[in-house]
Amino acid sequence: MELFYSAERNVQILVALLKAHGIRYVIASPGTTNINFVISVQNDPFFKVFSSVDERSAAYLACGIASESGEPVVLSCTGATASRNYVSGLTEAYYRKLPVLAVTSTQNPIRVGHLMPQVIDRSQQLGDMVVESVLLGMVRSSDDEWNCEVKANKALIALRRHGGGPVHINLETAYNQNFSLRELPPTRQIHHIMPHDQFPPLPQEGKIAVFVGSHQPFSPELTQAVDDFCASHDAVVFCDMTSGYHGKYEFHQTLITLQFNWNEAPIRPDLLIHIGEVSGDDSMNLLVPKKLWRVSPDGELRDRFRRLSHVFEMEEITFFKHYVTDSKPRTDYLDACLMYHQQALEVLPELPFSNVWIAQHCGDKLPAGSTLHVGILNSLRSWNFFVPPKNITTACNVGGFGIDGDVSTLIGASLVHPEKLYFAIVGDLAFFYDLNVLGNRHVGNNVRIMLINNGRGTEFHNSDHPASKFGPDGDPFVAAAGHFGNKSPELVKHYAQDLGYEYMTASNKEEFLAVCDEFFSPQPKEHSVIFEVFTDSDDESDAIHLLRAAMTDGSGSIKKMARKLLGEKVVGKIGRMIH
Repeated sequence: MELFYSAERNVQILVALLKAHGIRYVIASPGTTNINFVISVQNDPFFKVFSSVDERSAAYLACGIASESGEPVVLSCTGATASRNYVSGLTEAYYRKLPVLAVTSTQNPIRVGHLMPQVIDRSQQLGDMVVESVLLGMVRSSDDEWNCEVKANKALIALRRHGGGPVHINLETAYNQNFSLRELPPTRQIHHIMPHDQFPPLPQEGKIAVFVGSHQPFSPELTQAVDDFCASHDAVVFCDMTSGYHGKYEFHQTLITLQFNWNEAPIRPDLLIHIGEVSGDDSMNLLVPKKLWRVSPDGELRDRFRRLSHVFEMEEITFFKHYVTDSKPRTDYLDACLMYHQQALEVLPELPFSNVWIAQHCGDKLPAGSTLHVGILNSLRSWNFFVPPKNITTACNVGGFGIDGDVSTLIGASLVHPEKLYFAIVGDLAFFYDLNVLGNRHVGNNVRIMLINNGRGTEFHNSDHPASKFGPDGDPFVAAAGHFGNKSPELVKHYAQDLGYEYMTASNKEEFLAVCDEFFSPQPKEHSVIFEVFTDSDDESDAIHLLRAAMTDGSGSIKKMARKLLGEKVVGKIGRMIH
């Protein structure tokens, strides 16, 4: 009987990645639950497999091999108490930082706790036994495959990362007896790069972009390093309201990437370099790159786009400086992006009175040196459509991505620099959720809050939201309509004034334009300001829909716009990029 690789995909992924990471030593202990893994490695000449009946002895054998060879060693055991016998050996490996990988095979973990034979709970590990522990479950979907690939790579990287140490993989099996697979299917290896390692070369062809999630303020040195990198490689920097990068290659993509009809070819990167943390800009989900590199001092595998191939555990400035060359600066990619953005701006229709209309007309009114906080979802999206001035700071609570602390975060920031103006744009649910902070006695006179009051969570009325199909039936409980005075024109007014705030209000474009300059005035006021703007959720939804439908996808109109904006020479370069 010819035996090859197991048909179980999680086993295939693990075996393929062991080979990709150069891990060849395996010590197998007898059992049934680990048959699929053991048969798969024993018939592959890459692996050097040893047998040990006693798992305790096997773990110490692995310590000896790892110490003597300097290479990682894999342990494989069945279910039941077999894995418990690894504890002493793995503890030895932990304190000596030996790369020992314990692969404990298991039945479906949902059986844990139901008095089934040979099923034990391995979900918790001793604090000084392993440096990483993951479950590689059965692969039944593309989501399962992605999860399995990332976790397996994470575990294998941990064997050597930060000095190395023992790692645990709990490998589920369904006891599939099919071992007819002659070749392992392709499996994505994720490489881990430290500053002292050899850096991979940048691709010689294709477009390179940097994507900045929420980020701490950029130092001048980091900004310069990013600019020099982009100049060397004709790259752009995709940004949102929370990115904090304001260099020469800054590009806010939301307006064009969220268009219903657009040609992604000139914009979509081949290599995307991801820095920063969580981004609330869902437009980036439409710019999935061919390959993703992640740069962060934490060195963790953050695979937002499911294309991760390299993780660089280092300071961002180290990464960008390494790849700077003395080649002639180019901006073809940036020019193409700016052309599309200008085209979208020129065809925007008149929008209904809404959060997005306010963002369109008020972004340039923010005083230099001020800070703007926006609430999550509708406010963040509305203001992401337009490019904020480079001379202001922008922020949003995208870390936990909840509505419960927007105003408190703003006021907390305002306490640090009492001489600086702090603005906020928040919806009514977020505002009332965080209402009590307005009465905090430490609030100064440097806070300006714009409350967009449409009487509900208008996010759930947007035409592309799943709840929009329910119409009015979604209002009572999904959109939480009718709370907090149900758009009362007096409630916030009296509350604000009784607490000593200056109160302003508007219910249409004319009323808004009559007072907005005063709200955004750089001149200090005696009191902080609450500006309540009443909008209609249908208008909010219509405004976003109209904005996203503004562009039409036609090469003739694009070329015409390009010639108008950039000239014939640049149009030729962009055309070559597109094709």
